[in-house]
Amino acid sequence: MNLKIAVLSGDGIGPEVVLQTKKALYAIGVVFDHEFVFEDALIGAVAIEKTGKPLPDQTLNLCLNTDAVLFGTVGDLKQDGNSNTHLSPIQGLLKLRQALGLYANIRPIKPYNDLLDLSPLKRKIIEDTDFVIFREISGGSYFSEKKINKQGTLASDLCEYSDEEIIRITHLAFRTAQKRRKKVTLVDKASILETSRLWRKIVKEISENYPDVAVDFLYVDNAAMQIIINPKQFDVILTENLFGDILSDEASVITGAIGLLPSASLGNSSALFEPIHGSFPEAKRKNIANPIASILSAAMLLDHFGLQEESRRVYEAVEKAIEFNVVTADLNPYSKFGTNEVGDFISNYILSKDDLYFKSDNVYIGQSTIV
Repeated sequence: MNLKIAVLSGDGIGPEVVLQTKKALYAIGVVFDHEFVFEDALIGAVAIEKTGKPLPDQTLNLCLNTDAVLFGTVGDLKQDGNSNTHLSPIQGLLKLRQALGLYANIRPIKPYNDLLDLSPLKRKIIEDTDFVIFREISGGSYFSEKKINKQGTLASDLCEYSDEEIIRITHLAFRTAQKRRKKVTLVDKASILETSRLWRKIVKEISENYPDVAVDFLYVDNAAMQIIINPKQFDVILTENLFGDILSDEASVITGAIGLLPSASLGNSSALFEPIHGSFPEAKRKNIANPIASILSAAMLLDHFGLQEESRRVYEAVEKAIEFNVVTADLNPYSKFGTNEVGDFISNYILSKDDLYFKSDNVYIGQSTIV
């Protein structure tokens, strides 16, 4: 398979973690005889500095004419406080989502057995947790009308949803549940919000088309609590933009580190893959950022294009890195490995997993792992 991939590394640690992801995809291409053609483009704060726009026209045109987008992070300490909201780095990502017609952000939550003790939650609570969050990302208060008075003393953000926006992601969530444990949980605030009542009405109607899938409903405050006290009850969580943003970050505590969580953003004809963590500008160019979330976003990319065996090889390589403790300091404060070393280990494992011999003593002291 030949795929043209737009690479938008962005700001902060984005370029470092995305570089490791490209290494992994290159290794997959070698082993499975695929060709991945990468083309880099600007977005976020670095794009503002060089072009005056968070999403330059050249970047958008590239993304509209590629098979997929591999995204890093956006955000910069100098730009994040910009009073001109149209020139904030995050606007680059939001505008890109709109232009590509992306509407479903998919975030899997599944902790690694070797890292269960890293989570602040008890092992017995999180062990065997495996759910996925479907967050609607084209509507809601992120994209609706925003107002602030001249005095800067009164502001509003309109939350608005159409039935079409709800219908398309709901079908996607139910189809996914059919391939998993056949349960969908809608998270809303239907006791208060009119948009939530519309969500609940439509989801109930659509659920009749999927009689093999159980459906239940949770208010967002209860859902936030249940994710912490009983995460194993969930299979597919479906929710609107703002709630999904908050809950998916909350759920990262189950895995023990936000640097482990990838995501996919899908539309009818476009797809974007990215880690869920931020730009972490304080760690820029220090070789300490965890690249695993970004690398796993490549696994989701491969799976999206039907390359399941290739995707499994990436997951296997990541699991092996965790097993041998070839991880960054956020996962092991005593680790001597950095961003590049973790990326090299994973790509090397993908290339020649059957020929490698891992010497655990060398792994422990941070030296070569292959003899």
